[in-house]
Amino acid sequence: MLFPRIITALILLAVAVAAIFLLPSNYFSLFIAVIVLLAAWEWTSLIGMEKILSKLLFLLALILPMFVIFSWTMILEVMAEVMEWPGIKEYSGVLEWLVIGPVVLWLLLMILIRKVPDQLLKLNLKVKYKGLIGWFVLLSAWMFLSRLRAFYGTEMVMYFLILIWVADIAAYFTGKKFGKEKLAEQISPGKTVQGMYGALAAGFLCAVALGLYYQFHILIATDFVFLSVLTVLVSIYGDLFFSLVKRQKGVKDSGFLLPGHGGVLDRVDSVIAAAPFFYAGILLIGRSVFA
Repeated sequence: MLFPRIITALILLAVAVAAIFLLPSNYFSLFIAVIVLLAAWEWTSLIGMEKILSKLLFLLALILPMFVIFSWTMILEVMAEVMEWPGIKEYSGVLEWLVIGPVVLWLLLMILIRKVPDQLLKLNLKVKYKGLIGWFVLLSAWMFLSRLRAFYGTEMVMYFLILIWVADIAAYFTGKKFGKEKLAEQISPGKTVQGMYGALAAGFLCAVALGLYYQFHILIATDFVFLSVLTVLVSIYGDLFFSLVKRQKGVKDSGFLLPGHGGVLDRVDSVIAAAPFFYAGILLIGRSVFA
C-alpha cells in the first residue's frame, strides 16, 4: 500500500508544479476547476445525494458561477493590456469582499469542531443543506486559489501549496513520534495535539524562510509568519471537517480515484479550507509586496 501511495504522490506533485508554472493563469483556473468538480462529485456521494440528475445539477450549480467569475477576470486582464492600464487588473470590486464569507465559516467550523465534536457527529442535516455547504466551500476554494494565481503569480501559489504540504508531513511525523493527546478523537483518532504543534512549527519555518528569501521588512515578515501559522491551523481543521462528514457517512475515503490516497477530496481537503483564508491574509498584507 505504501508503494502506490508514494508513486501517486510523486505524480500529483509533478502535475501540480507543472500546472502552476507552465499554465497561464486562465488555464490554471480551468485546471483547478476540474479538480474542484471531481471533488464535488465525491461530495455528493458523501452527503447522500444518490440520483445522477441531482449530482449533475450540483456540478452545474458550480460551473455557472465559475464561468461568470472566470469571464470577469479575463475581461479585466484584456482591459489591462488593451487600455495599457495595469491597475485595472487589480480592481475586483465586490469579489474581494466575498472572501469574508468562507473565512468566517471556516473559523466557525474550527471552533465547533474543537468545542463540540460529539454534537457535530450527531447532527443530521438535510441533504440540501449539506449540498449548500459543499457548494459554498468548493466554489470559494476555486475562486480564491485562481485569484491568487492571477493577481500574485506562480511563486505565491507554490508557497501556499508547499506550506500546506510541509505542514501535513510535519504533523504526520511529529504525531507519530510524540503524539499522545488526541486533537479530535471522535472525528479522527489519528490526529494529535502534538502533531498539530509540529504542523504549526513547520508553517512558522516556511514563513521565516520566505521572508529571508525575499528580504521582507521585519513588519511584513512578522505578518507573514502569523498568516502562515494561522493558515496551517485552518487547514488542519479543514481536514477534520471533511473527516467528520466521512465519519457520518461511515466511510474512510471520499473516493477511489487516487491509488493509495483515496479520492480527490481526501487530497485537497486542507487546501479547500486554507485557500480563502490565505488569500484574505495576502489582501491585508498588501498586494504591492508580492507584485
